[in-house]
Amino acid sequence: MFWSSFALGSVVTAVAARVYARHIKRIRNADWVTPNMLGKRRIRGIVTSVADGDGFRLYHTPAIGWRFPLNFRNLPQRVKGGETLYIRLAGVDAPEMSSFGKPEQPFAKEAQLWLSDKILGKHVVCELLSKDQYRRVIANAYVSSNSFLPLFKTNLAHRLLSDGYGTVYEQHGAQYGSWGKELYQKLEADAKEDRRGMWKNGPDIETPAQYKRRHAQGNVDDASASSDEDTAVPESKTWIRRLLSKT
Repeated sequence: MFWSSFALGSVVTAVAARVYARHIKRIRNADWVTPNMLGKRRIRGIVTSVADGDGFRLYHTPAIGWRFPLNFRNLPQRVKGGETLYIRLAGVDAPEMSSFGKPEQPFAKEAQLWLSDKILGKHVVCELLSKDQYRRVIANAYVSSNSFLPLFKTNLAHRLLSDGYGTVYEQHGAQYGSWGKELYQKLEADAKEDRRGMWKNGPDIETPAQYKRRHAQGNVDDASASSDEDTAVPESKTWIRRLLSKT
C-alpha cells in the first residue's frame, strides 16, 4: 500500500511539474530559455515593441491564466526591462536601422512599420529554434491571418519576403525549417520580379548582408537586442473588442 501510494504521488508530482513548466510558468527573457526548449517548444505571447523589420520583443503569456476561459492574469501597462524575449525571425534579413553611428539603410523604416502593423500589440506564436550571442531567440513566428479565424496562421518570415521587405539570411547558422532554403529564395525572387517593397526601383540595391560587410561590423542591428528599457504596452484587443470597435 505504501509503495503504490508513493508511486502514485510521484506520478502526480511529475505531471503537475510538467503542467506548471509548460502551461503556467512564464518565460521572462532569453536567459530562461533552456537548451531542451530549442527546436521543441512553441510559446505564445504579446508583442510589446518592434525594433526593426526582423526583430521584436515578446511578453510570454502561458496558456493558463492568459486565455479564455481562465483569463485572470493581465499584461502590465508598462513592461519592465528583462521581462520580454527579443525574437529574431529565422531565415530572413531586413534592412538595417541606424545604430552605433551607422546610417539607416533605405527601406529600414518601411520594413519596421510593415512588421509593426502585422504584430504590435497582438498575440504571436513563436517556435523557438536557437539563441545567438546577442541574447536573441531565433524563431519561426506566426500571427493569425484573420481575426475571425485565429487558427489560420501566417508565417511572418515568409510574408516579409513575399511583400518585399527582406532578403534571405544566408550567413552561418541560418535556419529555414522544413520548408528549406529554396522556398525562401523563391519568395524573394518573386518579390524582386514584381518590384514589391524594397525592390520597387529594381533589384540593384544594397542588401542587409552587403550593408553589414561594408560597415565591417556584424552587430549593427543589435543595440535593441541587449536593451532592457521599459516598454509601454499597446492595447491588445480580443476579437470581440475588435468587432465592437468597428461598429
